[in-house]
Amino acid sequence: MKKHWYDYLWILELTYLILGFFNILFAWIGLFFFFIPLIIAIFRGTKGYCNRYCGRGQMFGLLGDRFGLSPKKDIPQWMKSKAFRYGFLIWFSVMFGQMLCSTYLVFAGARELRQVVTLLWTFELPWNWAYHGTLFHPGVAQFAFGLYSVMLTSAVLGLITMALFKPRSWCVYCPMGTMTQLICKAKEGQQG
Repeated sequence: MKKHWYDYLWILELTYLILGFFNILFAWIGLFFFFIPLIIAIFRGTKGYCNRYCGRGQMFGLLGDRFGLSPKKDIPQWMKSKAFRYGFLIWFSVMFGQMLCSTYLVFAGARELRQVVTLLWTFELPWNWAYHGTLFHPGVAQFAFGLYSVMLTSAVLGLITMALFKPRSWCVYCPMGTMTQLICKAKEGQQG
């Protein structure tokens, strides 16, 4: 099968995770991973990003298939259910909202910068080697710590489900995938 340029977008995903490990301000690049799928869904009415351009899904496919890190079992039905997927999207959105609130508090001067990456929204990992101050307001770094926490958490969840089920099991309940699917359904409803 012929390879295309977009078959190598997993390299961007891996590079993103590595760069954020060493300098947290690179976490801002993660906004592209949020906005591009939404833009494609809004303007094209498809999940083209998920199906073709998602470097995270490609990375899980590569690790699970080529490197054999996946048992290739079906994901449980409850994880495929609308209730779980929409519930996870809501929960993920609340966590994203809390991250934005923390960022706002640092910008407003009501809270000090916390150089912490929160994994799975529970475990606080000191991450102070990745930030040593810049010309920017500390709120810029606070947003980066929060966004990197979200991105690292979703990568860890994806790796766990890849190790337990099929390589791209994360794609079944990925909040971006669920959001783009909702956008596509809404666009279909407008056209019908």
